[in-house]
Amino acid sequence: MRHHDRLDTAATGRVHSIETFGTMDGPGIRFVLFLQGCALRCRYCHNPDTWDTSAGREMDVEAVLAEIEPYLDYYRQSGGGITISGGEPTLQAPFVAALLREAKHRYGLHTAIDSSGFCEPAHAEACGLLDAVDLVLLDLKMMDAARHEDLTTQPNERILRFARHLSDTGRRMWIRHVLIPGVTDRREDLLALGRFIGTLRGVDKLELLPYHRMGVYKWQQLGIPYTLEGVQEPTQREIERAKRIIEEGRREASRTGCTASSGPRIPQYGA
Repeated sequence: MRHHDRLDTAATGRVHSIETFGTMDGPGIRFVLFLQGCALRCRYCHNPDTWDTSAGREMDVEAVLAEIEPYLDYYRQSGGGITISGGEPTLQAPFVAALLREAKHRYGLHTAIDSSGFCEPAHAEACGLLDAVDLVLLDLKMMDAARHEDLTTQPNERILRFARHLSDTGRRMWIRHVLIPGVTDRREDLLALGRFIGTLRGVDKLELLPYHRMGVYKWQQLGIPYTLEGVQEPTQREIERAKRIIEEGRREASRTGCTASSGPRIPQYGA
């Protein structure tokens, strides 16, 4: 037995908040745990209050499971489960792995993480995180390396390496992309995204997430300049255009023989 096969309910993590009836972060009704800490500083982030790794409250596995128990029937009957979001859940990988292992062992829940992918695959594997996860909601923000760094303050090589590892090891994924008018909606960027997705195995769904301004007040409260001031939410027409271009890129990958054996379904989007 590997050390991370033990059910370590004493593991602790730093928690930002809890949502008990989540419907946007995986299938069914879900318990969503938002963790503290993120290495990225995305210009459109609607939870900048999760960036600080020292903020929030410390909780152990048992304390989180106690929050889940009253709602188990809803999660089970809806085909839902538990999703760990943030912040960035892989920054607290040992805690997340212990929590998800116990949620599966004790309750039989479907497990997911909502991640930027800014994590070395070896780190996620060493603590058993990926073995405890049924689904990775992977946010691919920008394929162009320089533009990705301008958008998030971090390069994207590690993220693309993580995505490739998920594909190569047979993990299930939903790919997410935030559509920001004038920022992430250039034709060449969307084509590149579609081409990359077309090379991945295990992609069950693509979600186009329309940019929104609901978190701008948090930037103001934290005294952080919001650099996307004036950018509007995408129209339905802009969303449909982006879908078509991404699908064009995915089909292009198929025609060149670079695609995975089974590509993702036609793109969908959610709020």
